[in-house]
Amino acid sequence: MKSQFEQNRTRESWKKRVSWNGAVQWLLIFAMLTPSLLLGRSTPLAAAQPVAAAASQDANQRIDPRITQLALHTPAQLVRIIVQKLSKDQSVETLVAKLGGTVLSDLPIINAFAAEMSAKSAYQLAQIPEVRWISIDGQVHSTATDVVDSNAPRNYYLDTLGIPSVWEQGLDGQGIGVAIIDSGIARNRDFSNLAVNKGFDPDSVTPIDLYGHGTHIAGIVAGNGDDSNGRYRGIAPATTLLGLKIANDLGVAYESDVIEAMQWTLDHKDRYNIRVVNLSFNSGTEQSYMNSPMDAAGEILWFNGIVVVVSAGNSGGQDGFNTVTAPPANDPFFITVGASDERASSSVDNDVIAAFSASGITSDGFVKPDIIAPGTAIYSVRARRSPWATLYPDRLAFNRHYFRLSGTSMAAPMVVGVVSLLLQDEPNLTPDQVKYRLVHATGRTLPGQVNSQTVNFPYLDGAATIDHRTDQSSNTGLQASQLLWSGDRPVDWSSVNWNSVNWNSVNWNSVNWNSVNWNSVNWNSAVLEPSSSDGILPLAEGESWQTPAMPTSVPDIKDEPELDQQIDSFIFLPSVAK
Repeated sequence: MKSQFEQNRTRESWKKRVSWNGAVQWLLIFAMLTPSLLLGRSTPLAAAQPVAAAASQDANQRIDPRITQLALHTPAQLVRIIVQKLSKDQSVETLVAKLGGTVLSDLPIINAFAAEMSAKSAYQLAQIPEVRWISIDGQVHSTATDVVDSNAPRNYYLDTLGIPSVWEQGLDGQGIGVAIIDSGIARNRDFSNLAVNKGFDPDSVTPIDLYGHGTHIAGIVAGNGDDSNGRYRGIAPATTLLGLKIANDLGVAYESDVIEAMQWTLDHKDRYNIRVVNLSFNSGTEQSYMNSPMDAAGEILWFNGIVVVVSAGNSGGQDGFNTVTAPPANDPFFITVGASDERASSSVDNDVIAAFSASGITSDGFVKPDIIAPGTAIYSVRARRSPWATLYPDRLAFNRHYFRLSGTSMAAPMVVGVVSLLLQDEPNLTPDQVKYRLVHATGRTLPGQVNSQTVNFPYLDGAATIDHRTDQSSNTGLQASQLLWSGDRPVDWSSVNWNSVNWNSVNWNSVNWNSVNWNSVNWNSAVLEPSSSDGILPLAEGESWQTPAMPTSVPDIKDEPELDQQIDSFIFLPSVAK
């Protein structure tokens, strides 16, 4: 298995979903969509072949086959798309307007833009040689859920991970920036280290978290425990937090929102020393990482020295869909995290992989997840304006300041917190070295099932990760997303190898690929100038945001057996579990 680990879900229009694995709004959305539009349960993308070999080839070779089918059967259907260009000018965007479409956002990190237009027009757009690949701009879903009714309102993960002994070494994440790309982060006394709140969805009235998912995650990473007298302290409490809100105030977000947040992260990485990104959501469509714009943008971060940690998701294929085969969990570069059940104990001897935690083999042949971390019955900071306290009062703790959730959404920030401590201790480590350390430093594993075979997954050990000194790297020999390969014409995907990649042409104002030696990568050489634009700083004391109206009635939660899976899968597919 070692070698496998080494290579190892409206707005008005139709879109692919990304999933946070758990929120009430999901059921409402599903009820409104017809089966043909449920891209999160669509035919796997085995048929979705990448871009064609020559510029003269027809549109079918530059466009997701599902858009082609829409163009044939429902040509007037509006669809949100991500268009990757070969050109650097605005000619493709101009054609979008001429075809009756609207450009929604620029995505320079992958030389692309998001747009909305009819399926027929999207197909026509794919005819021109300046277009490299057109994909569906899907919604994303979080990955949180609750599977255990713990009578004792306490956490065990600090002991499970050996964090107190790391704190004794003087490590607390000081100086390390962590970007939480999620539903935002609420202002709270537990977040004295919140440097930025920045929104990327124009439909959101505030960059502050009004949903709750991102706040819960941030508390696991770097909450200082102030509202609980230290009881619910996070793993790396001095870490600098950056709340990048990609959802609207009801939790709806799309892949293009994620990519915009990644671009901001890239532009500001030096200013805030951003070394880690947390992505606790999944796309709703199974596909190769080679075809995914979100995976491609995440790889740009990775190649620029930013560790990308993602949740495995809470759907393991029982209903025909496995979240580890969907972006971003499917990318072999990233650290994909599954969840354990600590069984209300600080001892690891009785820990097991949580029943909701997804695992499997991606369409590209990589075993996922890469590592397991605590993710069951986790108490963390509650966003004060979130409706969850009213909807689910049984999950509250410590004067209603904290909230209990479970899911791989909660497991991913466990790894992020440990990585923050590690990078404070050894700031020169590359993302590949960090991944190797996490996976190989721990001497403990948890058995899980992948295709009816038992796999022993590494189980996160924070103390061992800090103490285990090695400069070895993971991801040796992996190929980057084909959406990042360059040339003056669409790529012949069957023949491209690293030697054929023209890195000099990959500029995009981000990556200095000339400095990259893939056999011996010096990640410190990828230098970016910080952007002059700032994020939106947290509100000062006494300031307030106008809170949008919340629903006055909700479904009876007794009729919702997948409660946490709905909570965490607000329109993102977060990774919260039931």
